[in-house]
Amino acid sequence: MIARDEDDMSHHHHEHGHEHYTSSRKKRFALTIFFNIIITATEYAGGILSGSLALLSDATHNLSDVLALVFGYMGERVSEKKPDLDYSFGLKRFEVITAVINALALCGIGVFILFAAIQRWRNPVVVNLGIMLPIAFVGLTGNILSLLVLGRKDASLNVRAAFLHLLYDAFSSLAVIATGMLMLYTHILWLDPLISIFIVIMIGVSSFDIILEALRIILQVAPKDVDTNDVYSSIIETSGARDVHGLHIWSVNSSEVFLSCHLCMEQNREELDTDWVVRQVNAMLAEKFGITHTTIQVEAGRFCIEDNQSCCNTEKR
Repeated sequence: MIARDEDDMSHHHHEHGHEHYTSSRKKRFALTIFFNIIITATEYAGGILSGSLALLSDATHNLSDVLALVFGYMGERVSEKKPDLDYSFGLKRFEVITAVINALALCGIGVFILFAAIQRWRNPVVVNLGIMLPIAFVGLTGNILSLLVLGRKDASLNVRAAFLHLLYDAFSSLAVIATGMLMLYTHILWLDPLISIFIVIMIGVSSFDIILEALRIILQVAPKDVDTNDVYSSIIETSGARDVHGLHIWSVNSSEVFLSCHLCMEQNREELDTDWVVRQVNAMLAEKFGITHTTIQVEAGRFCIEDNQSCCNTEKR
């Protein structure tokens, strides 16, 4: 019986690359936070001066961007905690918690905007378009700069959550500009609360996917981009095992997938090179599925039959 993980050299290279990536993400988060604080303050001031609910809604959405980025930055810092005997995975799952908080905060803000839009629909207010339109253009420019700075160069759930906030806010800024142009020529006052409702819908959409993916990680469901049946079959084919027991595939955050299993082999212990089997399976998992965190137990002869506690009787796929 033997268990193996990545070799030391590849592990060191992985950790060094991960640290460099995390440092880069933190810098991008910090710069994007700065941009969005300026955008939010400018749009709030412009919304109050112009009387535009759409601009105030966009400013509120931008405020949620700031919160998302701050929580994301905190998540990146806390997730850096190194594993120890008590925290065997470090605090990597903190990233998921902050992403859920961000998404729920968006939903709460959306309800507030919806209520204000209904009130404004019943009691239309004249909007100063000479202030509204230039400020909306400032907001759009800031959103585009933020998207370029933050980027989507990795699979971090925090980065994806923040990127979605910024992307939808860029769309809402475009919608505010289009609404202002229409109001300039048509003088239809209910267009302002209408676009606010549209922004609420986008807020709901941007939150839903993040919450669903976070729940998959919290509940330790296999990542949706990993075909578990294919993993099972590939392990059997690569190892020559008679069966695979106790196969578990899960994530502790949005970018790292873990796998553990027992390989029940046909050969007797004396005939089996367990090191070779583990190396072959690990190489296949890394190349085909991108899974590099593994714990594989090789069981030969009658081990599986005699030790039922080690061999989980999980249903075959």
